[in-house]
Amino acid sequence: MEELHQPIPEIRQPLIQRTLTEWKTLALLGGPILIAQIAQMANGVIDTVMAGHASAEDLAAVGIGSSLWMPLFLLFMGTLSALQPIISGHRGGGLFSRIMPDTWQGIYIAAGASVLMILLLVNVRPVLDTLRMDSHTAFVTQGYLSAFAWGIPAMLLMAALRGLTDGLGHTKVIMAFSVLGTLINLPLNYIFIYGKFGLPAMGGIGCGWATSISNGVAMVALLVYLSRSRTYRHYNLITDWVKPHWQEISLILKLGVPIGFTIFVEASMFSVIALFLAPLGPVIVAGHQIALNVVSLLFMVPLSIGMALTLRVSFLIGARAPDTARLLSRSSLILAASVALVFALLLFLLASPIAQLYTNDPAVQDVSISLLVFAALFQIADVIQVTCISALRGYKDTRVPMIIMLFSFWGLGLPLGYALTFTDMIVPAMGAAGFWIGLTGGLASASILLGIRLFGYAPKPA
Repeated sequence: MEELHQPIPEIRQPLIQRTLTEWKTLALLGGPILIAQIAQMANGVIDTVMAGHASAEDLAAVGIGSSLWMPLFLLFMGTLSALQPIISGHRGGGLFSRIMPDTWQGIYIAAGASVLMILLLVNVRPVLDTLRMDSHTAFVTQGYLSAFAWGIPAMLLMAALRGLTDGLGHTKVIMAFSVLGTLINLPLNYIFIYGKFGLPAMGGIGCGWATSISNGVAMVALLVYLSRSRTYRHYNLITDWVKPHWQEISLILKLGVPIGFTIFVEASMFSVIALFLAPLGPVIVAGHQIALNVVSLLFMVPLSIGMALTLRVSFLIGARAPDTARLLSRSSLILAASVALVFALLLFLLASPIAQLYTNDPAVQDVSISLLVFAALFQIADVIQVTCISALRGYKDTRVPMIIMLFSFWGLGLPLGYALTFTDMIVPAMGAAGFWIGLTGGLASASILLGIRLFGYAPKPA
């Protein structure tokens, strides 16, 4: 897992060569991030599939439990992701003495977030009662979350330490331990869900225990690696320990909370749309979920490019190379748009085969095929907005982008989607397609406003 640090740009190179060099650096940073993101998505797929083979109640319980913990985790993970541009900026500016103190402040934030998240999830029964779930499903859901809660400190500690490893340009580290966690989760699910090796069959509750243990093992393995790796001999968690410094913690939160809230707003909006579509029947909901799952999978590529872009821009600002940071930020839009166009074309051409991979139900296939056409347009707007917001995060500009995303999603996209789906205010009610058009409109708004913000932003050198 030894890697070269991010290179200092050579400003004497021709413009095209400089651009291609920066794109190559993005690929080297973003490739491992992509694998890590896919590994983390695979955990959810594994839990869903294996719980579904246990019983419908277990599948429902794991699904509901996941919908409760995932937005909270994304909120805190997004907050902790502020460490990545901070540490990358320190690395670019040669401020090595500030790296471990900031890492420790992130660890303290992760500890506080763990306590809060655990308290919320182990006391979720009133929420389940409000949903009027049947008693068995509610029991399994609470059991799943109570077991899952034991692994929360490991998840958030890994998110904090990702700020250190990714911030130093070592994106393969989290990739390796994310894959390790997924590989452990699969057999543990099999053992705990179905009751193997003398253990009782736990059903959906077993998913929670499997996830907690796999997260814990991956976290311990990461700590062992960081303590023994030659790469990190200058960054020792124990000997470089520092006390909580509230001013530094507040600076991290000032940068990170808008990131976490932005991610939370986007994730929660998709949950709200799923609830809105429920009255339209299971066929519509199933077709919507297929389209959403396909888009989410494809989104891992531009998301990984965006995360790498955040690291690289913050490094360049720290290295006092703002011209190269500006070149990379703007040229990445060309790269991202190219990726989006390829994905959009694939969705247009392969909508029917994709739908057939997910279901044999002709009615669900027809709905998903029609929505995948809209998803192709959605993909283009989504890729452009994530590229713009990722570059701005590299500049440590997070508050205004948060406001833009809040307006675009909740002020424009969701109301427009609701009006198109259920009312005749604009056109005759369109059903689920209306929400996809509304989402695309919201993302187009975000893309334009974030693009204006990015092109007009003048950061101060670190």
